[in-house]
Amino acid sequence: MQVVEKSSEGLSRVIAVTIPVAELNEKLDARLKEVAPQMKLKGFRPGKVPLAHVKKTFGRDLMGEIINDQLNSSSQKALDDAKVRPAAPAEMKLTSDMDKVIAGQEDLAYEMALEVMPDFTPVDPKTLKLARPTYEASDADLDEALTELAGQAKSYEDKKGKTVKAADGDQLTIDFLGKLDGEPFEGGAATDADLVIGSNRFIPGFEEQLKGAKVGEEKTIEVTFPEDYQAAHLAGKKATFDITVKAIKAEAEAKVDEEFAKRIGLESLDKLKELLRNNLNQQYTAAARFKLKRALLDELDKAHSFPLPPKMVEAEFEGIWQQVEADKAAGRLPEEDAKKSDKKLKEEYQKIAERRVRLGLVLAEIGRANNVQVSDQELNNAIMNEARNYPGQERQVLDFYRQNPNAAAQMRAPIYEEKVCDLIFGTADVTDTPITKEELLKEEDEI
Repeated sequence: MQVVEKSSEGLSRVIAVTIPVAELNEKLDARLKEVAPQMKLKGFRPGKVPLAHVKKTFGRDLMGEIINDQLNSSSQKALDDAKVRPAAPAEMKLTSDMDKVIAGQEDLAYEMALEVMPDFTPVDPKTLKLARPTYEASDADLDEALTELAGQAKSYEDKKGKTVKAADGDQLTIDFLGKLDGEPFEGGAATDADLVIGSNRFIPGFEEQLKGAKVGEEKTIEVTFPEDYQAAHLAGKKATFDITVKAIKAEAEAKVDEEFAKRIGLESLDKLKELLRNNLNQQYTAAARFKLKRALLDELDKAHSFPLPPKMVEAEFEGIWQQVEADKAAGRLPEEDAKKSDKKLKEEYQKIAERRVRLGLVLAEIGRANNVQVSDQELNNAIMNEARNYPGQERQVLDFYRQNPNAAAQMRAPIYEEKVCDLIFGTADVTDTPITKEELLKEEDEI
């Protein structure tokens, strides 16, 4: 194998690799001798097929396999021989006539265009000083969480009063029968259906016409199904509904007590408070880690200045800009950004892209120096967690990651980053610093 560095400009390299045709043919002959004894072809005794016939029949396929193997193994060896560390996977370009290569008539030649890791020495994590924000859930936080939980667990009680009439927020129990042109239609009837006025669960105009209704009242309302209604035979049609109001209930104020705790499946109010406090503290711990990581990345960014691989920066910027354009089209751009010109936004996001690439390279180098690894089990756990986000499609998600190494690599990257951060947090001078909940939960820009 011959390896020649064709060009070197900044962090960009083009490396040419040539594998002599004699070497390929030698490997093909060895492969033919290996498979010939196992061949069973019509007209020949098992294991007695002549090599020439095996080559004529299967030579191209076998040579194709050899070429693929050589491309994979030789590319890594070429990088090792050239003593370069790619910053990203190389782009490979075949420069030989593949028909002739497969026919065993020409050398296998290709070029690798790549960007190499910049030469820099990362900061020693032991020299870093960081403040870790700390905050624990207070009794006031717990009371607030209990009130919110009670609000989510709505209950209704029979509405009381001399003249009970249905109003916004009330829950009605009704029987109804829907008709088109006076005839009942499929799916248009129900018995003892619960409906909260204002919930917008029913078609437009249905709930509003029940305001003021009384228990036992029978009434007929008229509605029009939306043009985009999911049932095509009803879309845009006018219909009537014969309704009987059987009960009217008002939302009851939920009391957070022992009965409430048992109603949501817990053994006691104390157990509910314990679970809520633990959940709050987990949220606060996650927020504190985010701020600590942000502080770490700011320190690493300030401590390093070196040339960045242009293509990596370009790819990072393109990913950011695509999201910006999507947010702009959907009207989701932050007000501050919406006022800026594209030129100004691109300048700002270019700097963000450069920061992300720089920090990614620094973390990668610190991880490499400390032999940080992501185990197969850790990657599999992450993929399994991702698959659980798609109920009923878990198998397809798992197969996707198993069949797409690049997707698996993207899943591995954030795990690696977090492990490197953990390494630094365990090595650096980290001081716990109590802060308020408002300070902890104050929104910050993305890392």
